[in-house]
Amino acid sequence: MDLQLSGARAIVTGGSRGIGLAVARGLVAEGARVTLVARDEQRLDTAADALRLATPDADVRAVPADTTDDASVRAMVDGVAAAWGGVDVLVNAAAEPATGAAPALADLTDAEVAADFDTKVLGYLRCARAVAPHMTTQGAGRIVNISGLNARRTGSVSGTIRNVAVAALTANLADELGAGGVGVCAVHPGPVETERTPALVAARAAATGLTEEEVRGRLGATTSLRRLVAVEEVADVVVFLCSPRAAAVTGDAVSVAAGNRGSVHY
Repeated sequence: MDLQLSGARAIVTGGSRGIGLAVARGLVAEGARVTLVARDEQRLDTAADALRLATPDADVRAVPADTTDDASVRAMVDGVAAAWGGVDVLVNAAAEPATGAAPALADLTDAEVAADFDTKVLGYLRCARAVAPHMTTQGAGRIVNISGLNARRTGSVSGTIRNVAVAALTANLADELGAGGVGVCAVHPGPVETERTPALVAARAAATGLTEEEVRGRLGATTSLRRLVAVEEVADVVVFLCSPRAAAVTGDAVSVAAGNRGSVHY
């Protein structure tokens, strides 16, 4: 299937690693032009160089920006639009990952929740607000927000709050921007195998006394397929949702989690 993304102008935040980088790789494979966005300039340049090395004719830009700073976001988007004449795709993936067991209520601080919300929810809002005028002016665009399966399960107060908020943001953006030809979706990844996973597994093993194999087994056991999700599996779904082929999918969230055991969602 031709996803009709050849030449598309895409911005991927959180694009220096993890899901963001995998999505960028998928978009490049479909012929899209991609701007990687992240705060760490060195890691960002390394990621961009890797994409160019893998696909020598790829049009890849690396633009350092902080999504918690509205001025930084607007400057980044304006720069992309000036360089390429517009923006067709935004993938919001810049968020602080969960690095361990969620703190108990008594240990959870206002600052932790506020930082989660500012980076993920308000960060996504800032980026969407900046690209929206470019997309509605041209009458087309796709925004995909990387949320998380905590939106559909308990276990992390902050994680659930921020991911439910992303789903709510997604639906509101879809309703407001739909008349201008812009579709907005969310994706809920489950436990995903990224470059951060080995360190996370090792930390949990050290904290619990389990072996790393046992930790991986417990993570996988939460899914219907009894395994972690490959980052490329998430990226494949996101890239499809970025394409004109997914034009009728908007305002909703898609779970890419190998199945959420014990949950009925409709």
